[in-house]
Amino acid sequence: MNVEEQIEAYITSQSEPKRSDMEALHRIILQVMPACKLWFLDGKNNEDITVSNPNIGYGIHTITYANGKTREFYQIGISANKTGISVYILGIKDKKYLNQTYGNKLGKASVSGYCIKFKTLKDINIDILEEAIRFGVEATR
Repeated sequence: MNVEEQIEAYITSQSEPKRSDMEALHRIILQVMPACKLWFLDGKNNEDITVSNPNIGYGIHTITYANGKTREFYQIGISANKTGISVYILGIKDKKYLNQTYGNKLGKASVSGYCIKFKTLKDINIDILEEAIRFGVEATR
């Protein structure tokens, strides 16, 4: 299966309303980043042990580790979890920025340094979420 097929299979494996919300988020992110690289991480490590929820990733940014090594990873990610959906906005240097800038405007969401979690899209302000995603894309260019 190619990445697009893996993404489609992952989204369609979700129960409603999560499936429709994931489809909507996928469309929104592709509108923000139309020519981006797509990623699919199945959540398993090298020993085929599940270590995280599967993730859909969009775009590319370079991560630099303390030892000076680098690797490419996605800029924006989405993942279904037990209680809803997580949107990852990676590469923002100020870990308080997302919460301080968007936390009170998003609606019923939990906001950390790089993650916005919510139960369903109807619980949040989608325009503010898109604004946060656009900021994350610009911040990591």
